[in-house]
Amino acid sequence: MISKGRHIESASGRLGVLLAGLGAVSTTFIAGVEAIRMGQAKPYGSLTQMGTIRLGKRSGRRVPQIKNFVPLVELENLYFAAWDPIADNAYEAALNAGVLDRALIDSLKGTLQEIRPWKAVFDSKYVTRLRGTNVKTGKNKLELAEQLKEEIRQFREKNQLDRVVMIWCGSTEVYLEPGKIHSTPENLEKAMRENHDEIPSSMVYAYAAITSGIPFANGAPNLTVDVPAMITLAKEYHVPICGKDFKTGQTLMKTIIAPGLKARLLGLHGWFSTNILGNRDGEVLDDPMSFKTKEESKLSVLEHILQPDLYPDLYRNFYHKVRINYYPPRGDNKESWDNLDIFGWLGYPMQIKIDFLCRDSILAAPLVLDLVLFLDLAQRAKMSGIQEWLSFYFKSPMCAPELYPEHDLFIQLMKLKNTLRYLRGEEQITHLGLDYYE
Repeated sequence: MISKGRHIESASGRLGVLLAGLGAVSTTFIAGVEAIRMGQAKPYGSLTQMGTIRLGKRSGRRVPQIKNFVPLVELENLYFAAWDPIADNAYEAALNAGVLDRALIDSLKGTLQEIRPWKAVFDSKYVTRLRGTNVKTGKNKLELAEQLKEEIRQFREKNQLDRVVMIWCGSTEVYLEPGKIHSTPENLEKAMRENHDEIPSSMVYAYAAITSGIPFANGAPNLTVDVPAMITLAKEYHVPICGKDFKTGQTLMKTIIAPGLKARLLGLHGWFSTNILGNRDGEVLDDPMSFKTKEESKLSVLEHILQPDLYPDLYRNFYHKVRINYYPPRGDNKESWDNLDIFGWLGYPMQIKIDFLCRDSILAAPLVLDLVLFLDLAQRAKMSGIQEWLSFYFKSPMCAPELYPEHDLFIQLMKLKNTLRYLRGEEQITHLGLDYYE
Protein backbone atom coordinates (compact mmCIF):
# COMPACT_ATOMS: atom_id res chain seq x y z
CA MET A 1 0.00 0.00 0.00
CA ILE A 2 1.27 3.46 -0.90
CA SER A 3 1.31 5.92 2.02
CA LYS A 4 0.90 9.67 1.78
CA GLY A 5 4.46 10.11 2.90
CA ARG A 6 5.63 12.24 5.76
CA HIS A 7 6.06 15.97 5.94
CA ILE A 8 9.75 16.85 5.76
CA GLU A 9 10.96 20.35 6.48
CA SER A 10 13.20 22.00 3.92
CA ALA A 11 16.87 21.00 3.73
CA SER A 12 17.85 24.58 2.98
CA GLY A 13 20.11 26.51 5.28
CA ARG A 14 23.34 25.71 7.06
CA LEU A 15 24.05 22.46 8.93
CA GLY A 16 26.68 22.37 11.65
CA VAL A 17 28.63 19.13 12.09
CA LEU A 18 30.08 18.64 15.56
CA LEU A 19 32.68 15.90 15.92
CA ALA A 20 33.67 14.50 19.29
CA GLY A 21 37.24 13.57 18.42
CA LEU A 22 39.51 15.08 15.76
CA GLY A 23 41.59 12.03 14.92
CA ALA A 24 41.94 9.88 11.81
CA VAL A 25 38.23 9.38 11.09
CA SER A 26 37.19 13.01 11.61
CA THR A 27 40.06 14.53 9.65
CA THR A 28 39.61 12.05 6.80
CA PHE A 29 35.90 12.93 6.73
CA ILE A 30 36.44 16.71 6.82
CA ALA A 31 39.26 16.66 4.28
CA GLY A 32 37.23 14.38 2.04
CA VAL A 33 34.21 16.66 2.08
CA GLU A 34 36.42 19.66 1.32
CA ALA A 35 38.12 17.81 -1.55
CA ILE A 36 34.73 16.79 -2.98
CA ARG A 37 33.44 20.35 -2.67
CA MET A 38 36.48 21.57 -4.64
CA GLY A 39 36.01 18.94 -7.35
CA GLN A 40 39.25 17.12 -6.44
CA ALA A 41 37.61 13.80 -5.57
CA LYS A 42 34.40 11.79 -5.75
CA PRO A 43 32.35 10.60 -2.73
CA TYR A 44 33.01 6.88 -3.15
CA GLY A 45 31.42 4.77 -0.42
CA SER A 46 28.66 7.28 0.35
CA LEU A 47 25.09 6.06 -0.11
CA THR A 48 23.70 9.59 0.14
CA GLN A 49 25.97 10.88 -2.62
CA MET A 50 26.30 7.96 -5.05
CA GLY A 51 23.53 5.51 -4.15
CA THR A 52 20.31 4.97 -6.10
CA ILE A 53 16.86 3.79 -5.08
CA ARG A 54 14.35 1.85 -7.16
CA LEU A 55 10.80 3.18 -7.12
CA GLY A 56 7.84 1.07 -8.17
CA LYS A 57 8.05 -1.88 -10.55
CA ARG A 58 11.25 -2.90 -12.31
CA SER A 59 9.49 -2.32 -15.62
CA GLY A 60 9.00 1.34 -14.68
CA ARG A 61 12.76 1.95 -14.61
CA ARG A 62 12.46 4.72 -12.00
CA VAL A 63 15.85 4.67 -10.27
CA PRO A 64 16.80 8.15 -9.05
CA GLN A 65 19.83 8.92 -6.97
CA ILE A 66 19.00 9.02 -3.27
CA LYS A 67 20.20 12.63 -2.99
CA ASN A 68 17.65 13.59 -5.66
CA PHE A 69 14.84 11.56 -4.07
CA VAL A 70 14.90 12.80 -0.47
CA PRO A 71 15.79 16.37 0.52
CA LEU A 72 19.34 16.29 1.86
CA VAL A 73 21.64 19.15 2.78
CA GLU A 74 24.13 20.08 0.07
CA LEU A 75 27.77 19.52 0.98
CA GLU A 76 28.43 23.22 0.44
CA ASN A 77 26.23 23.95 3.46
CA LEU A 78 28.16 21.86 6.01
CA TYR A 79 30.16 23.64 8.74
CA PHE A 80 32.59 21.74 10.94
CA ALA A 81 33.79 21.96 14.54
CA ALA A 82 35.34 19.43 16.92
CA TRP A 83 36.58 18.64 20.39
CA ASP A 84 39.79 16.71 21.10
CA PRO A 85 42.14 16.26 24.06
CA ILE A 86 45.07 16.91 21.70
CA ALA A 87 45.26 20.54 20.59
CA ASP A 88 46.42 19.94 16.99
CA ASN A 89 44.31 21.67 14.35
CA ALA A 90 42.69 19.58 11.62
CA TYR A 91 45.66 20.04 9.26
CA GLU A 92 48.18 18.88 11.86
CA ALA A 93 45.88 16.05 13.01
CA ALA A 94 45.42 14.85 9.41
CA LEU A 95 49.19 14.77 8.88
CA ASN A 96 49.68 12.84 12.13
CA ALA A 97 46.93 10.38 11.23
CA GLY A 98 48.80 9.44 8.05
CA VAL A 99 45.66 8.37 6.18
CA LEU A 100 45.63 10.79 3.26
CA ASP A 101 48.39 11.77 0.85
CA ARG A 102 50.45 14.75 1.93
CA ALA A 103 49.71 16.52 -1.36
CA LEU A 104 45.95 16.31 -0.78
CA ILE A 105 46.26 17.52 2.82
CA ASP A 106 48.50 20.42 1.77
CA SER A 107 46.02 21.46 -0.93
CA LEU A 108 43.43 21.87 1.84
CA LYS A 109 45.81 23.39 4.39
CA GLY A 110 44.15 26.78 4.72
CA THR A 111 40.70 25.33 5.41
CA LEU A 112 41.91 22.56 7.73
CA GLN A 113 44.06 24.90 9.82
CA GLU A 114 40.97 26.94 10.68
CA ILE A 115 39.44 23.96 12.51
CA ARG A 116 41.01 24.03 15.96
CA PRO A 117 39.58 21.61 18.50
CA TRP A 118 37.84 22.93 21.57
CA LYS A 119 38.94 21.53 24.89
CA ALA A 120 37.55 18.02 25.29
CA VAL A 121 35.61 16.31 28.02
CA PHE A 122 38.23 13.64 28.57
CA ASP A 123 39.39 11.36 31.38
CA SER A 124 42.16 8.85 30.80
CA LYS A 125 40.45 6.37 33.13
CA TYR A 126 38.10 5.63 30.21
CA VAL A 127 40.80 5.60 27.52
CA THR A 128 43.92 4.52 29.36
CA ARG A 129 46.37 4.60 26.45
CA LEU A 130 45.75 8.26 25.53
CA ARG A 131 46.97 11.44 27.14
CA GLY A 132 46.01 15.00 26.34
CA THR A 133 46.26 18.49 27.77
CA ASN A 134 43.46 20.14 25.79
CA VAL A 135 40.93 19.12 28.43
CA LYS A 136 38.04 20.85 30.17
CA THR A 137 37.81 21.22 33.94
CA GLY A 138 34.68 21.53 36.03
CA LYS A 139 33.29 20.59 39.41
CA ASN A 140 31.25 17.71 37.96
CA LYS A 141 30.15 16.04 34.73
CA LEU A 142 26.89 17.96 34.57
CA GLU A 143 28.86 21.20 34.58
CA LEU A 144 31.10 19.83 31.81
CA ALA A 145 27.98 19.08 29.79
CA GLU A 146 26.85 22.67 30.25
CA GLN A 147 30.22 23.84 28.94
CA LEU A 148 29.68 21.72 25.84
CA LYS A 149 26.18 23.14 25.40
CA GLU A 150 27.53 26.69 25.61
CA GLU A 151 30.08 25.94 22.88
CA ILE A 152 27.28 24.49 20.76
CA ARG A 153 25.25 27.68 21.24
CA GLN A 154 28.22 29.85 20.27
CA PHE A 155 28.97 27.66 17.23
CA ARG A 156 25.36 28.04 16.06
CA GLU A 157 25.42 31.80 16.52
CA LYS A 158 28.85 32.46 14.99
CA ASN A 159 28.09 30.48 11.82
CA GLN A 160 24.39 31.37 11.62
CA LEU A 161 23.47 27.70 11.56
CA ASP A 162 19.94 26.46 11.00
CA ARG A 163 20.55 22.98 12.45
CA VAL A 164 23.34 20.92 14.03
CA VAL A 165 24.27 17.21 14.21
CA MET A 166 26.83 15.58 16.54
CA ILE A 167 28.82 12.40 15.84
CA TRP A 168 31.08 10.63 18.34
CA CYS A 169 34.29 9.91 16.40
CA GLY A 170 36.42 9.48 19.50
CA SER A 171 38.21 6.45 20.88
CA THR A 172 36.80 3.23 22.28
CA GLU A 173 36.27 3.60 26.03
CA VAL A 174 36.63 0.91 28.69
CA TYR A 175 33.86 -1.64 29.01
CA LEU A 176 30.82 -0.56 31.04
CA GLU A 177 27.41 -2.14 31.54
CA PRO A 178 24.13 -0.25 31.99
CA GLY A 179 22.95 0.11 35.57
CA LYS A 180 20.42 1.89 37.75
CA ILE A 181 22.07 5.26 37.21
CA HIS A 182 21.33 4.95 33.48
CA SER A 183 17.67 4.03 33.95
CA THR A 184 16.04 7.48 34.03
CA PRO A 185 17.03 11.05 33.15
CA GLU A 186 16.79 11.97 36.83
CA ASN A 187 19.15 9.17 37.87
CA LEU A 188 21.51 10.05 35.04
CA GLU A 189 21.68 13.73 35.96
CA LYS A 190 22.17 12.88 39.63
CA ALA A 191 25.05 10.57 38.71
CA MET A 192 26.60 13.27 36.53
CA ARG A 193 26.31 15.77 39.37
CA GLU A 194 28.05 13.27 41.67
CA ASN A 195 30.82 12.48 39.13
CA HIS A 196 29.86 8.82 39.02
CA ASP A 197 32.47 6.57 37.41
CA GLU A 198 29.80 4.86 35.28
CA ILE A 199 29.30 8.07 33.27
CA PRO A 200 32.03 7.99 30.60
CA SER A 201 33.06 11.03 28.60
CA SER A 202 31.05 9.96 25.54
CA MET A 203 27.89 9.97 27.65
CA VAL A 204 28.52 13.60 28.64
CA TYR A 205 28.66 14.54 24.94
CA ALA A 206 25.48 12.59 24.19
CA TYR A 207 23.65 14.28 27.06
CA ALA A 208 24.79 17.72 25.89
CA ALA A 209 23.69 17.03 22.33
CA ILE A 210 20.29 15.59 23.15
CA THR A 211 19.37 18.28 25.68
CA SER A 212 20.40 20.87 23.08
CA GLY A 213 17.95 19.31 20.61
CA ILE A 214 20.76 17.93 18.44
CA PRO A 215 20.75 14.48 16.76
CA PHE A 216 23.52 12.20 18.01
CA ALA A 217 25.26 9.13 16.56
CA ASN A 218 27.80 6.99 18.39
CA GLY A 219 30.56 5.73 16.12
CA ALA A 220 32.35 3.68 18.80
CA PRO A 221 31.27 0.62 20.82
CA ASN A 222 31.01 2.61 24.05
CA LEU A 223 28.05 2.60 26.38
CA THR A 224 26.90 6.07 25.39
CA VAL A 225 23.40 6.69 24.10
CA ASP A 226 22.07 3.12 24.25
CA VAL A 227 20.66 3.36 27.79
CA PRO A 228 17.04 3.99 28.89
CA ALA A 229 17.78 7.48 30.23
CA MET A 230 19.19 8.71 26.92
CA ILE A 231 16.39 7.11 24.91
CA THR A 232 13.82 8.84 27.14
CA LEU A 233 15.62 12.18 26.76
CA ALA A 234 15.73 11.75 22.99
CA LYS A 235 11.96 11.36 22.94
CA GLU A 236 11.44 14.30 25.29
CA TYR A 237 13.65 16.61 23.22
CA HIS A 238 12.42 15.20 19.86
CA VAL A 239 15.92 14.13 18.83
CA PRO A 240 16.93 11.20 16.59
CA ILE A 241 19.70 8.97 17.96
CA CYS A 242 21.57 5.94 16.61
CA GLY A 243 24.67 3.81 17.07
CA LYS A 244 26.91 2.11 17.81
CA ASP A 245 30.37 1.39 16.37
CA PHE A 246 30.94 2.20 12.69
CA LYS A 247 30.78 -0.93 10.55
CA THR A 248 33.96 -0.76 8.50
CA GLY A 249 36.48 -3.60 8.00
CA GLN A 250 36.24 -7.09 9.39
CA THR A 251 32.69 -6.80 10.68
CA LEU A 252 31.56 -5.44 7.33
CA MET A 253 32.88 -8.65 5.77
CA LYS A 254 31.04 -10.74 8.36
CA THR A 255 27.72 -9.05 7.62
CA ILE A 256 28.27 -9.79 3.92
CA ILE A 257 29.51 -13.39 4.20
CA ALA A 258 27.37 -14.74 7.07
CA PRO A 259 24.00 -13.99 5.40
CA GLY A 260 25.24 -15.89 2.34
CA LEU A 261 26.16 -18.95 4.41
CA LYS A 262 22.76 -18.94 6.07
CA ALA A 263 20.94 -18.41 2.77
CA ARG A 264 22.63 -21.52 1.35
CA LEU A 265 22.26 -23.44 4.67
CA LEU A 266 25.98 -24.06 4.94
CA GLY A 267 27.05 -24.92 8.48
CA LEU A 268 29.76 -23.27 10.58
CA HIS A 269 32.15 -24.99 12.96
CA GLY A 270 34.26 -21.94 13.72
CA TRP A 271 35.17 -18.39 12.70
CA PHE A 272 38.55 -17.05 13.79
CA SER A 273 39.28 -13.35 13.24
CA THR A 274 42.40 -11.36 13.91
CA ASN A 275 43.49 -7.81 13.02
CA ILE A 276 46.65 -5.75 12.94
CA LEU A 277 46.17 -2.01 13.26
CA GLY A 278 48.62 0.79 14.03
CA ASN A 279 46.59 3.99 14.35
CA ARG A 280 45.32 5.68 17.52
CA ASP A 281 42.41 3.24 17.62
CA GLY A 282 44.84 0.33 17.58
CA GLU A 283 46.81 1.86 20.44
CA VAL A 284 43.66 2.39 22.49
CA LEU A 285 42.49 -1.17 21.83
CA ASP A 286 45.80 -2.48 23.14
CA ASP A 287 44.27 -1.86 26.57
CA PRO A 288 42.32 -4.99 27.65
CA MET A 289 39.29 -3.09 28.98
CA SER A 290 38.92 -1.01 25.81
CA PHE A 291 39.36 -4.18 23.74
CA LYS A 292 36.57 -5.85 25.73
CA THR A 293 34.22 -3.06 24.67
CA LYS A 294 35.15 -3.63 21.02
CA GLU A 295 35.08 -7.41 21.37
CA GLU A 296 31.50 -7.37 22.68
CA SER A 297 30.48 -5.33 19.66
CA LYS A 298 32.23 -7.60 17.14
CA LEU A 299 31.19 -10.92 18.70
CA SER A 300 27.45 -10.20 18.69
CA VAL A 301 27.18 -10.00 14.91
CA LEU A 302 27.34 -13.69 13.99
CA GLU A 303 24.95 -14.88 16.71
CA HIS A 304 22.24 -12.54 15.51
CA ILE A 305 22.73 -13.23 11.80
CA LEU A 306 23.04 -17.03 11.98
CA GLN A 307 20.30 -17.54 14.63
CA PRO A 308 21.61 -20.83 16.09
CA ASP A 309 18.38 -21.29 18.04
CA LEU A 310 16.50 -21.59 14.72
CA TYR A 311 19.26 -23.55 12.93
CA PRO A 312 20.82 -25.75 15.63
CA ASP A 313 22.16 -28.36 13.20
CA LEU A 314 24.09 -25.67 11.34
CA TYR A 315 25.21 -23.14 13.93
CA ARG A 316 24.83 -24.51 17.44
CA ASN A 317 28.03 -24.01 19.47
CA PHE A 318 30.13 -22.65 16.62
CA TYR A 319 33.44 -21.25 17.87
CA HIS A 320 34.00 -17.52 17.38
CA LYS A 321 37.22 -15.75 18.33
CA VAL A 322 38.23 -12.14 17.69
CA ARG A 323 41.69 -10.64 18.18
CA ILE A 324 43.02 -7.11 17.60
CA ASN A 325 46.77 -6.55 17.67
CA TYR A 326 48.44 -3.15 17.88
CA TYR A 327 51.12 -2.97 15.18
CA PRO A 328 52.42 0.61 14.72
CA PRO A 329 54.11 0.16 11.31
CA ARG A 330 50.74 -0.52 9.65
CA GLY A 331 49.20 2.80 10.71
CA ASP A 332 45.60 3.26 9.57
CA ASN A 333 45.95 0.53 6.95
CA LYS A 334 44.39 -2.28 8.93
CA GLU A 335 44.72 -5.88 7.86
CA SER A 336 42.12 -8.41 8.97
CA TRP A 337 42.43 -12.17 8.57
CA ASP A 338 39.48 -14.51 8.86
CA ASN A 339 39.42 -18.30 8.81
CA LEU A 340 36.03 -20.01 8.48
CA ASP A 341 35.60 -23.73 8.98
CA ILE A 342 32.31 -24.55 7.29
CA PHE A 343 30.51 -27.71 6.21
CA GLY A 344 28.02 -28.64 3.53
CA TRP A 345 26.19 -31.59 2.01
CA LEU A 346 26.56 -34.75 4.18
CA GLY A 347 28.73 -32.80 6.62
CA TYR A 348 31.80 -32.56 4.38
CA PRO A 349 34.17 -29.82 5.63
CA MET A 350 35.31 -26.77 3.66
CA GLN A 351 37.19 -23.57 4.48
CA ILE A 352 37.01 -19.90 3.56
CA LYS A 353 40.02 -17.58 4.01
CA ILE A 354 39.66 -13.80 3.89
CA ASP A 355 42.59 -11.36 3.95
CA PHE A 356 41.15 -7.85 3.88
CA LEU A 357 43.80 -5.13 3.54
CA CYS A 358 41.55 -2.21 4.28
CA ARG A 359 41.89 1.41 5.31
CA ASP A 360 39.90 1.99 8.45
CA SER A 361 39.25 5.71 8.16
CA ILE A 362 38.68 5.55 4.39
CA LEU A 363 35.84 3.11 5.09
CA ALA A 364 34.51 5.15 8.03
CA ALA A 365 34.51 8.65 6.52
CA PRO A 366 31.60 8.13 4.08
CA LEU A 367 29.59 6.56 6.91
CA VAL A 368 30.04 9.76 8.92
CA LEU A 369 28.81 11.82 5.97
CA ASP A 370 25.75 9.63 5.45
CA LEU A 371 24.87 9.67 9.14
CA VAL A 372 25.17 13.45 9.29
CA LEU A 373 22.80 13.89 6.35
CA PHE A 374 20.35 11.13 7.30
CA LEU A 375 20.11 12.24 10.94
CA ASP A 376 19.35 15.76 9.77
CA LEU A 377 16.71 14.32 7.43
CA ALA A 378 15.21 12.33 10.33
CA GLN A 379 14.94 15.42 12.49
CA ARG A 380 13.32 17.43 9.72
CA ALA A 381 10.83 14.57 9.32
CA LYS A 382 10.08 14.65 13.08
CA MET A 383 11.49 11.15 13.65
CA SER A 384 12.77 11.11 17.22
CA GLY A 385 14.35 8.41 19.37
CA ILE A 386 16.09 5.30 18.03
CA GLN A 387 16.58 5.30 14.25
CA GLU A 388 16.77 1.58 13.57
CA TRP A 389 16.67 2.21 9.83
CA LEU A 390 20.26 3.47 10.16
CA SER A 391 21.49 0.07 11.43
CA PHE A 392 23.24 -0.30 8.07
CA TYR A 393 26.11 1.79 9.42
CA PHE A 394 26.83 0.07 12.74
CA LYS A 395 28.35 -3.09 14.21
CA SER A 396 25.95 -3.00 17.18
CA PRO A 397 22.83 -1.26 15.92
CA MET A 398 20.30 0.11 18.38
CA CYS A 399 16.74 -1.18 18.39
CA ALA A 400 13.68 -1.22 20.64
CA PRO A 401 14.28 -3.12 23.92
CA GLU A 402 11.87 -5.91 23.02
CA LEU A 403 13.60 -6.60 19.68
CA TYR A 404 16.89 -8.14 18.64
CA PRO A 405 19.16 -6.04 16.42
CA GLU A 406 19.21 -6.78 12.70
CA HIS A 407 22.79 -7.37 11.52
CA ASP A 408 22.27 -8.73 8.01
CA LEU A 409 23.70 -6.00 5.75
CA PHE A 410 21.20 -6.69 2.97
CA ILE A 411 18.16 -6.59 5.26
CA GLN A 412 19.57 -3.40 6.78
CA LEU A 413 19.86 -1.80 3.33
CA MET A 414 16.31 -2.85 2.45
CA LYS A 415 15.07 -1.35 5.74
CA LEU A 416 16.92 1.90 5.03
CA LYS A 417 15.61 2.26 1.48
CA ASN A 418 12.07 1.30 2.45
CA THR A 419 12.18 4.00 5.12
CA LEU A 420 13.13 6.54 2.46
CA ARG A 421 10.27 5.29 0.25
CA TYR A 422 7.89 5.61 3.20
CA LEU A 423 9.02 9.18 3.86
CA ARG A 424 8.26 10.15 0.27
CA GLY A 425 4.98 8.23 -0.03
CA GLU A 426 6.34 5.59 -2.43
CA GLU A 427 5.38 1.92 -2.43
CA GLN A 428 7.54 -0.41 -0.32
CA ILE A 429 9.57 -2.86 -2.41
CA THR A 430 8.96 -6.52 -1.53
CA HIS A 431 10.67 -8.09 -4.58
CA LEU A 432 7.73 -10.49 -4.96
CA GLY A 433 7.27 -9.93 -8.70
CA LEU A 434 4.59 -12.60 -9.25
CA ASP A 435 2.37 -10.18 -11.12
CA TYR A 436 4.78 -10.32 -14.06
CA TYR A 437 3.96 -14.02 -14.55
CA GLU A 438 0.27 -14.35 -13.64
